[in-house]
Amino acid sequence: MLTHFSVMFSLFSYFIFSICVSEMKCICLTLLLVSGITDSRSEQYEVVGPADPLFAVSGEEVTLPCSVKPSISVVDMRVEWFRLDQKDSPLVHLYDDHEDRNTDQIQSYRGRTKLIHQELQRGNASLKLSTVRVSDEGRYKCFIQSKSWYDDATVDVRVEAVGRPPVITVDGFDRSGGLHLQCESEGWNPEPDLEWLDSEGVSLSSETNETHRNTARFSVKHTIIVYHSGKIHCRVKLRHHMLETLINTTNNRFISWRTSVILSSVFVVLVVIAGILIAVFTHKNRALDQLPDEHRKIQHAHKQLQDEKSRIQHEFSLERDQLLQSQKIILTQAVSHLRTYTVNVILDADTAHPHLIVSHDGKQMECGNRLNAVDGGKDRFDVYLSVLGKDGFSSGCFYFEVQVKDQTEWDLGVARESSYRKGWIDLRPDDGYWTVRRFNEWYSACDSSNSSSVSLSLRVEPQRVGVFVDYEKGLVSFYEVESISHIYSYSGQSFNEKLYPFFGLGNKNSTPLIICDD
Repeated sequence: MLTHFSVMFSLFSYFIFSICVSEMKCICLTLLLVSGITDSRSEQYEVVGPADPLFAVSGEEVTLPCSVKPSISVVDMRVEWFRLDQKDSPLVHLYDDHEDRNTDQIQSYRGRTKLIHQELQRGNASLKLSTVRVSDEGRYKCFIQSKSWYDDATVDVRVEAVGRPPVITVDGFDRSGGLHLQCESEGWNPEPDLEWLDSEGVSLSSETNETHRNTARFSVKHTIIVYHSGKIHCRVKLRHHMLETLINTTNNRFISWRTSVILSSVFVVLVVIAGILIAVFTHKNRALDQLPDEHRKIQHAHKQLQDEKSRIQHEFSLERDQLLQSQKIILTQAVSHLRTYTVNVILDADTAHPHLIVSHDGKQMECGNRLNAVDGGKDRFDVYLSVLGKDGFSSGCFYFEVQVKDQTEWDLGVARESSYRKGWIDLRPDDGYWTVRRFNEWYSACDSSNSSSVSLSLRVEPQRVGVFVDYEKGLVSFYEVESISHIYSYSGQSFNEKLYPFFGLGNKNSTPLIICDD
């Protein structure tokens, strides 16, 4: 329709020109009409984006497509990206007058948006968004404006967040001998599908289903009753992502039945012993030659009771070993998942105690004597032999590992940015420290409820300690990586400022404490 209009406009201008060819005013009018035709033709350009929703994965990078068709340079134009679902200050990225102008940009997008300036020459104004968050989900507008025209396109962004591996727990048996299993997984977006499968891959129906949403992420919990032995799988799926955990119920199925038989056997033995004792008491006046027979019967019954006790202890020992093995498998999967949140920790020498020596690459610390080589700045520890990491974190999850082999005294964890660093410090949550400690042969953590130390009983001596933080959930957990065992967790904490990795050493060992990158 625009083409017909241009043709009619051209005929009309020619008509005017033929009438007024001798007049200067008509020449000017004709020029204005030709300029109008040029402007109308420029309006044939349009801004285009994707027709379907754009899916992104939390923590990764995504490109929001936007371009001008037919292709023209937008280097001299205004390119603005903003959120349609934000009422106040919706700006995501602004390019104007040949440079990025993000003074009014939404705070959460600072340092995460980028236009490829070389692509602007080809009419490509696509926006790169790094370290995608669940809060980035929504509708975006790409607006492009020149001096003679403007247009926009909408991009619908959906963010997928992969949660933690599912955890299966045993809730006991019902009266019919059915085994109650519960599977739970959290940290997903959008809501994932959870299903139970038997060893043949056949889907099993759940007894109860629960779904909760917290801080824009979903947690799911399903329970099931199993009446047969074998491997049971719990699988959580979200589009192209899947996590799975299994449990072997081969020996667990008969726990309830076997326990009943054991208790019945013990009861029968006790009844027999009681009967023997009553018989002995009743016939105490019988001839003395009958006493040895009764004594042998009592000894025989006593031996039966001891044998039954040994059998019970053996069976429960086997069940305990199987349970510990299942827990180790689950912890191995959990630690592998936590390592996906690994961050590059560099020690901040400006916070180190004067008696600590930090390596040039910021990956090692050891006791030394550099007292005269440093100042006593306000950020430096002056009593505790401690140091902080250079980078702090105020959202999401992060994880790092530290080698503590051959160390007899150490402190590890995280510290609040404003935590006090001068004089004697209580390493407790109320003062901004979440740590575990080794002092000689003793391991401890600090309970924020009463500020007292919690003694930790560990099966093995830690060689390599992993520290995991979930900022939004208020969780700080510690793991012994080499033996795959849990050390301690602070849960339900409230974080309202940056957290920094925290490291401390005793002065009895010259072995360096090393941050692991492998």
